This record gives sequence, structure tokens and C-alpha cells, in this order.
Amino acid sequence: MEKKLHYILMADIIDSRKLDQKKLMTEFKSLVGILNAQERSHILSPITITLGDEFQGVLTDLESAIKVIVSIEEIILSKELNFRLRYTLIQGRIDTEINSEIAYEMLGEGLTSAREQLQQLKNEKNRFHVGLKDTKLANAINNAFLAFQSLIDNWTGLNDVQIASMFLNGIDYKQIAIEVNREKSVIWKRKKSLKIEEYFAMKDVLGYLSSLQ
Repeated sequence: MEKKLHYILMADIIDSRKLDQKKLMTEFKSLVGILNAQERSHILSPITITLGDEFQGVLTDLESAIKVIVSIEEIILSKELNFRLRYTLIQGRIDTEINSEIAYEMLGEGLTSAREQLQQLKNEKNRFHVGLKDTKLANAINNAFLAFQSLIDNWTGLNDVQIASMFLNGIDYKQIAIEVNREKSVIWKRKKSLKIEEYFAMKDVLGYLSSLQ
């Protein structure tokens, strides 16, 4: 009987050695703590920091795994954390028992493939990679993530991040204008230039594609 395939998520911090190590680890641990609490129902094995600047975990299904990745990006944005992650999500075998307490002491080709793919990403510009048994669906999701990344990686300055985060939290442009002390017309234009509607569109596309499996 073929073993069940699991959804293994690994990620690492890009250029972690260039950042303030003490601050980085405090922020990274905080991110993981928020994530495990917020997404508990979607997690089989908790998101666990493994090599200092990396984490891994096992998710319940593809839809939950994609939701978790998007949630991570939105937490980083809302908390104004000064780092970016690259991710690999692999559908593969885990031959040992799933550790529901911490993502350690598990073995299987899925974990090996995820780690190999994460290393491969270090040579690429893309921050997201999804590997599924259904390769056509995986390609579609990877293309959607490519567009998703092009949007969020353009939010570079603190002003971009603050305003984009407010929009993503559903705050109306008129209220944002008051909070940042800018003209309403300026914030309306910022919504267009930051491509907030396009962001929500790509988020919906990712959600739809991930529901197909």
C-alpha cells in the first residue's frame, strides 16, 4: 500500500548573515510563534526553527499550506519585519511518524526533496516553489506565486509597507489618509500604484488553485 503524501513546508531567511543577528532571531522566533498559534488547525507538525535561519513544518493539505505561506508574508508586512523568506512546499512521503510536538526526528523522501529544493532556490530569483504529484497544477501555482512575488517585493520602503499593510487589513483609504496625515487623493493614488487590487486578485487565484487538489 502506497504511503500517504504529506505537504512539507520549508523556508529560510534570504541573506540572513547580512542582518543584525540578535534582532533577526527575536523577530524570526516571534513570527513562528504567531504562525503556530494562528494556523494551528492547519498544521500537522508545528513550524519549527531548525538551522537558525530556517524552519520546517507539515501542513494538513495543499489549500492550508498555501494559506499559511500567504499568512506568513502578511505577518512580515504587518509587523514590518526586516527580512524576506524563500519557501519550498513539497508533496511527498514521510516514512516515520508525524511528530505533532516539534518538526524533528522525521525521515522520508519528501523531506529530502524539500531541503534539496530549498538549496536550489538560493540560485534563483524566485522566492516560492511548489512541487506536487500533479505537475500541471504545481506549474500553475508557481506561475501565480511569480506574479504574487512581483507585487509584494515592490513594496520596499517603510511608507509602502505601512500603507499596503493597512489596505490588506481592510482599512478604507480615507481612514488611512487620516492615520498617515496625507490627502485622501494621495492615498487613493497609492492604492493604485501599490496594486492592492491586483494583490487580492492573485491571493484569490492562489486560493482557488490550491483548492483543486
